[in-house]
Amino acid sequence: MASTIIVDYGMGNLRSVQKAFEKIGEAAEVTSDPSVIGAADRMVLPGVGAFRDAVAALRNHDLVSPIVDHIAADRPFLGICLGMQLLMDVSYEDGEFEGLGIISGAVRRFDLPAEYKIPHMGWNQLVADSAEACCPLLNGLPSEAWFYFVHSYYVDPLDSQWIAARTDYGGSFTSVVSKGRVMATQFHPEKSQGAGLQLLKNFLAVPLHEDALQT
Repeated sequence: MASTIIVDYGMGNLRSVQKAFEKIGEAAEVTSDPSVIGAADRMVLPGVGAFRDAVAALRNHDLVSPIVDHIAADRPFLGICLGMQLLMDVSYEDGEFEGLGIISGAVRRFDLPAEYKIPHMGWNQLVADSAEACCPLLNGLPSEAWFYFVHSYYVDPLDSQWIAARTDYGGSFTSVVSKGRVMATQFHPEKSQGAGLQLLKNFLAVPLHEDALQT
């Protein structure tokens, strides 16, 4: 039976993510054990808080290698919020800090007109055109589905092929990235009711083997 692991590095609403998986019938395990994480069929990297602290926590728990190796082995991976931002080369949150380097690009703070509050908090929509609709996370979802966001920073990938959907908040920003079996969302599917649960179901439906992967 395929295992789904939620990475515990001391940051994030882990129980909320786990409960969301329970609602769709998946017994996802929360763990900080590098050997268990390294053996996972599917990996979920959530996160809430500062980029600098998150990177330090991953290193202190010896979790960088299991995460990078999981992605390199082309096994299904889902990053959520800060877990998405950690995939980038660098973050400019309160300084300059190196990320996991899975996606070339940077994490940047919103620079918005005064009428837009920071953090961007609450419900907002995805904007996906036909060129971006191949992301398996979005299967069966409306092209302008609503999800719940809480963030002051956004990812800025250099390669547009990573961008699966955008969201408008005083301008367009990347809200979903996807390539192969690496997927991540800036919003919180575990807080996004029916659409979020469907997205998690879609993640579980991503096949473990290349010959079955639909793009």
